[in-house]
Amino acid sequence: MPTPVHVLAHRPLTPAAVAEFVALPTGPPVGDEREALDAEPARRGWDWEHELVCDSFRAGHGHVFCSDGRNPFGQPDVRSFLVFGELYPFDEHDEGMTNEPWLREHMGLWGQATGWESYEPSTEQDCEATLVGAARAVTEHLGAAPERTLLSDAAVVTGPAMTHRVWRTSTHALVLGPAADNGPYGYLTHLQLSLTPLTCAPELPPAGDGNALDAWISAHIDW
Repeated sequence: MPTPVHVLAHRPLTPAAVAEFVALPTGPPVGDEREALDAEPARRGWDWEHELVCDSFRAGHGHVFCSDGRNPFGQPDVRSFLVFGELYPFDEHDEGMTNEPWLREHMGLWGQATGWESYEPSTEQDCEATLVGAARAVTEHLGAAPERTLLSDAAVVTGPAMTHRVWRTSTHALVLGPAADNGPYGYLTHLQLSLTPLTCAPELPPAGDGNALDAWISAHIDW
């Protein structure tokens, strides 16, 4: 029986969105001056986003972009992620649903974002279908299937385990899958594509070593 999910909001990931995201570390560097950091997002058609994820951007293709520094442009050491889905999973520890009012209100912001759709109720199968569509976009852009595919709850606080997929470029790891939305204390979950320098963890573990792969994924997406 499918695991229920209170709400799923998403905007489909496209090859064009993946291409822009993957190219950020290797593009022309942008200075750290305020004028430069205001001009580059404007040139790309990005807007600042303060409600869905703190200190993030609404990227030109409508997804939410966040990095561990204010300047992700042409910076190969910056860790970044692109959110194309958000879900409010059932929390077995919240039997009285005391968190429901404010979490549903926050999910409403995601569902109202331009180009996003909200499904209520939903299931983990719907979330998996969203991930499958996103994986097709990544594969189409990179021209390669993921190197690893596994069911994992790495970096997830609540909700069901879902599929993580891993690709690598010569310099970066791309991990597609769920990760905790730490803004609402981990009660919500992002569906995201992360882009992280390969120096964050050792060589990619073998496909059969689930524990090592969980640790490798967490090292790249949990920051």
